[in-house]
Amino acid sequence: MNDKPPLDIQQLIDRQRFGAFHWVLLALCFLILVVDGFDTAAIGYIAPALLAEWGVEKSALGPVLSAALFGLAIGAVTAGPLADRVGRKAVLVVSVAFFGIASLATAFSTSLEMLTVLRFVTGIGLGAAMPNAATLTAEYAPAARRSLLTNAMFCGFPLGAAGGGLVAAWMIPHHGWRSVLVLGGALPLVLACVLAWRLPESLRYLVVNRKPADRIRKVLRRMTQRPIAEGTVFVVPEPTQASGKRAIGLVLSRAYLLGSVMLWLTYFMGLLIFYLLTSWMPVLMKEVGFSIERAALMAALFPLGGGIGAVAVGWLMDRTNPHAVIAAAYALTAAFVFGIGQGTASLGVLATLIFLAGVFMNGAQTAMPALAAQFYPTQGRATGVSWMMGIGRCGGIAGALVGAELMRRHLGFDMIFTLASVPALIATLALVVKLVASRGVHALATPADLAQRAH
Repeated sequence: MNDKPPLDIQQLIDRQRFGAFHWVLLALCFLILVVDGFDTAAIGYIAPALLAEWGVEKSALGPVLSAALFGLAIGAVTAGPLADRVGRKAVLVVSVAFFGIASLATAFSTSLEMLTVLRFVTGIGLGAAMPNAATLTAEYAPAARRSLLTNAMFCGFPLGAAGGGLVAAWMIPHHGWRSVLVLGGALPLVLACVLAWRLPESLRYLVVNRKPADRIRKVLRRMTQRPIAEGTVFVVPEPTQASGKRAIGLVLSRAYLLGSVMLWLTYFMGLLIFYLLTSWMPVLMKEVGFSIERAALMAALFPLGGGIGAVAVGWLMDRTNPHAVIAAAYALTAAFVFGIGQGTASLGVLATLIFLAGVFMNGAQTAMPALAAQFYPTQGRATGVSWMMGIGRCGGIAGALVGAELMRRHLGFDMIFTLASVPALIATLALVVKLVASRGVHALATPADLAQRAH
């Protein structure tokens, strides 16, 4: 008979000192987002050079720019339920290797049709990687710093996207646009090998899915740097309404449905803005008189500000109502995106507006997976986060296609950015609705929850 009290895994994680184990996990997930961001944004940066080499109309790039986004949506929606069944680590390793191979193949495209198909295939891997990196980070982050750490991890995406612009500005004139895709394929393949070696599986996943105790103890020893006694019973408390439900059924259940829909709508609108701007800003900048190199550098300012925004928003989310923080960031996004359209008279003003729009846009958008991860319990968390990101990817698809339509209609620079500010206002409203709808539904403890328990 085992008289030892059960070991609450979540309490252990929340009390654990942030040490080498956590830094390795955070660094690996951060690097996943870096290469994800690089490969996702690369097509926008190479677009002007591709247009010049192949002699095609700008509107013909619409399918190419949106193809990866269709793949992203499919990859995210399918990978979440898969990760809830087979684990976060396996899905991450395979997805990173997958989009690395696909990006390498894309570099050898000989037609728009071939490029479109290969970008779609690349997108499947990209879409599978990001939500599972967010889920794994959230499940290891202590409650008091969960939003900050998850958002800090997500800084990798805008950093990778911005790095793509900087790399493209140097590589394309010297080595051609294909070299950007070759680099975008080689880096993920190296990273996948490192992930297979060092990335831990989620403890919450292992316990909730009743995996062998030896496997759980092995991860615990690595995290705590001390042995765990044999016979220890591991538990993870979950909300009562979550017990017994399958992942997809839980996300669509009565307790979570309206909140889920509002998460989807918010993420949809955010990605519509993000991909409209990152896909078409280099082309728009070139049309108002910038060189290809300068257009890429100006466009890179938009994702570059994301790191500052993500950390600031995450820090505030851990100290006050996260819905209010993210909603305010989206509202400020609307203001600065509108301002970009009015700021072409001065290079310095335009650069500042692009950077500030990126700070708040990327800060808000990178905070959404942390918000979703807190909303859903373990058995539906990967599904909930990935469905938000997958369904929201339709906004990215819409953004790329809307950009092509705006190019076809020859709208002015100021009108394009005025229209681009509207989705941010819709995202703000959706978060207000979710706040009201999801009161009392908490799957992961927030700092406020911990304070309440202490009293």
